[in-house]
Amino acid sequence: MDTLPTGLTRAAVWDGTGVDIRTIPIPELRTGECLVRVRLATVCGSDLHTISGRRPGPYPSILGHEAVGEVIAIGANAPAAVGDRIVWSVTVACGHCARCRSGRTAKCVAVRKIGHEAMHPDWELSGSYAQHIVLPAGTTVVQVPNGMPDQVAAPAACATATVMATLEAAGELAGRRVLICGAGMLGITAAAACHEAGATVHITDIDPDRLHLAEHFGARPDNGSKADIAFDFSGSTDAVREAYSRLDIGGTLVLAGSVKPGPPLPLDPEAVVRQWLTLTGVHNYEPRHLTRAIALLDRTRTRYPWHTLIAPPVPLDKITTALGPTPPGILRSAITP
Repeated sequence: MDTLPTGLTRAAVWDGTGVDIRTIPIPELRTGECLVRVRLATVCGSDLHTISGRRPGPYPSILGHEAVGEVIAIGANAPAAVGDRIVWSVTVACGHCARCRSGRTAKCVAVRKIGHEAMHPDWELSGSYAQHIVLPAGTTVVQVPNGMPDQVAAPAACATATVMATLEAAGELAGRRVLICGAGMLGITAAAACHEAGATVHITDIDPDRLHLAEHFGARPDNGSKADIAFDFSGSTDAVREAYSRLDIGGTLVLAGSVKPGPPLPLDPEAVVRQWLTLTGVHNYEPRHLTRAIALLDRTRTRYPWHTLIAPPVPLDKITTALGPTPPGILRSAITP
């Protein structure tokens, strides 16, 4: 094992009511683990839901699952080398269960999730709102290309990779009519990815500022027309109902925003049959999708203004200022631990 830095690190710990900065020992690394110095973390909406009480989560915990960092120490058989600048997956899979063997590692029966676990002596540094994070064996890591800014790379670990999974579920995009519901980070990323793939993209949202922002990423305002493919990133049952009604013959609806309980949606089986419709859901992503996420951001870094979506970062001591609403035109706050 490479020489392990000794001493302490600092982390923002969620205690169920607020966040406070704590000092935590840096552990000895085990086989397959990496110690990463977090360079920049972005604030995903799911963390804001946790802090606001809209989503239950264990505590005390270190939140944060969208980040980029530098590997500073490794255990035996680690998936990265010291000095690598990397992003890492949200999910940590066992690699051996039936779900993992079938290619559904995101639904591993023993899955653990970066930034979602209660602090435990076995894995205290489990979130990205910290100076250091320990990536356990089973974490997917992808190197960040030279020249890609940290604030562009960080959202790949959640938003961009999830979008790549939804695109895979949707199938061929070139020449297709796409409807996107929700112009948050996922929706705008999907607009750019679909536009780059040769689709005609329309987008809906209740926020006019976000609709205007989406135009810089290849989307057009919604015109009420039929769609070959519809994506919902909003989680709104009304939006899902509207997307379903807009599908043309042979259309596909991909749901990714419905991650908390909501009103049920009536479904007409006859319409699904007669119109050859496909409805599918995507939750989290597979390792290949994180690789594709970085590739998308790299090849489009001059085509779309990705950096403008991220607020100027604040230091860890000021994290509470990043855990609130973002100003118009900004989709992610950022922290430099």
